[in-house]
Amino acid sequence: MKKSCIAVPEILLPAEGIDLTAWAVIACDQHTSDLSYWEKLSAFVGDKPSTLRMILPEVYMETERDYSARIAAANRAMEAYLAGGVFRRLPRGFVVTERSTPFSPMRRGIVLAVDLEAYSYRREDAAAIRASEATIVERIPPRLKIRAGAPLELPHIMLLYDDPHGTVQAAAARAAGETVYDFSLNMGGGHIRGRFLAETAPVINAFSALEKDGMLFMVGDGNHSLATAKAAWDAMKESLPPSERERHPARYCLCEAVNLYDEGIRFEAIHRLVKGVDAEAFCAFMQKGESALALYAGGKRLPLGKCAPAAEAVAQTDARIAAYLAENGGSVDYVHGEDALAALTAEREDLVGVLLPKMNKAELFPQVLAHGSLPRKTFSMGESAEKRYYLEAKEIR
Repeated sequence: MKKSCIAVPEILLPAEGIDLTAWAVIACDQHTSDLSYWEKLSAFVGDKPSTLRMILPEVYMETERDYSARIAAANRAMEAYLAGGVFRRLPRGFVVTERSTPFSPMRRGIVLAVDLEAYSYRREDAAAIRASEATIVERIPPRLKIRAGAPLELPHIMLLYDDPHGTVQAAAARAAGETVYDFSLNMGGGHIRGRFLAETAPVINAFSALEKDGMLFMVGDGNHSLATAKAAWDAMKESLPPSERERHPARYCLCEAVNLYDEGIRFEAIHRLVKGVDAEAFCAFMQKGESALALYAGGKRLPLGKCAPAAEAVAQTDARIAAYLAENGGSVDYVHGEDALAALTAEREDLVGVLLPKMNKAELFPQVLAHGSLPRKTFSMGESAEKRYYLEAKEIR
């Protein structure tokens, strides 16, 4: 019988009495152009135990050349929390989640572990777990530095599976037991509830029935985090005897699996924010080609011509932006929401927003199976506030 790519983890949760609203924080790759978000969050958390103290928000990777002190502080916090009774360990099992946000009444997921041996981001590999979009390998080494000394992983990875009839979630709902957390998330993130699931076999069997052409999961969010975990494991396993490779905790990565057809999964476009450019010249350059929906400069929308379908529009737009930046300098960031694009470009004259179309989620699995991974940042699953919050943890050493 073929081995499942799913593993049953021992999940760590905050101990009784921990303020969960201060504990859980949004994924580190959000608000990369908005330092004030992270400053407000830090002020809210204060001295309370929080996952904020165990991560490196990527905004600091953009603004600081040397963030090694932040990495060291995050690792010290992990060690202190492990030693100080901040965590409690669940028996082996899954956590069934229910998340509501201001944008969606419900999103259901299953926190589980996956075997990194079954994952690949390379387009030519027929792996059980595949990247939905192109992976930028240059982004892996700095993230390896963050993971290198960490005793824990905190997942913001979300895996998508193709289950139009909801068979997995039905099995999970039947098997889920006691509530292990139920609280409101900070910074407008909505509400989350988690129930422990000890009898995992029916759920794993339901997952297995969904495999198509050797693929079960596609990474919806956090692909570079999963790629980093894979790179770390590949480097580590070479020094391990075969008997230890099978059971070493670093081989298995904690993720949340969500049905592509869940009502809470909505595909949104990821827009481009071009920085450090002559806005008038950049807009004139972009208006010569067919790519995006519109531009934003000075907070005002400038319509463009005919726009291609999402994946093609992203590829065309990124190529044109890269060509302009190569000649004229500047940089590019990624922004969720048209309102945010308008607001950011109104603040500075050297910023231009590029508005992109959103993809139909039903096209995702057929597209990747037929043509390989999509261009990077083709879609986002919902708005920024709906991204996964760090909450559960797993030991990796």
